This record gives sequence, structure tokens and C-alpha cells, in this order.
Amino acid sequence: MAVPATASAITVEVARACDAAVAKAFPPRQIGNPAAGSTKGTAKDQREYFQKCVANNGKVDDIPADAPKDNKPTK
Repeated sequence: MAVPATASAITVEVARACDAAVAKAFPPRQIGNPAAGSTKGTAKDQREYFQKCVANNGKVDDIPADAPKDNKPTK
């Protein structure tokens, strides 16, 4: 007899945090406002971003690779 694979459910807090992170990374388009919303990424990109967030318990690394590590102003 095969043992069924158990899938752990994500918590509401993690789902909400990841949903907010996806909305921030891929803002939804707004009708009548061409400047609002994201033109980058596809639905697949959004799903992968959400899954990455869930895998990291609601934390995603949004720091761009070319961004400075510290917050000190440069001269």
C-alpha cells in the first residue's frame, strides 16, 4: 500500500505577506491610468515569485543586485 504524500498548508499570514509582496513587485494595472501598474513579468513570473515567497516563509529578497548594501549617501 502506498503512503499518500502529505502537503503542508501555508498559513494565512504567509499567504497574505506573499500576496502583498507580489502586488508590490508586480503592481496591478489600473484602467484609465497608463502610468500605473507593471508591464514587466508574466503570470508565470508572478506565480514563481509567490512560490518563492511561500518557500521562504513570507520573506523575499527584493534588493536589486546593483543596489548599494548600505544606506549611506555617496559623495
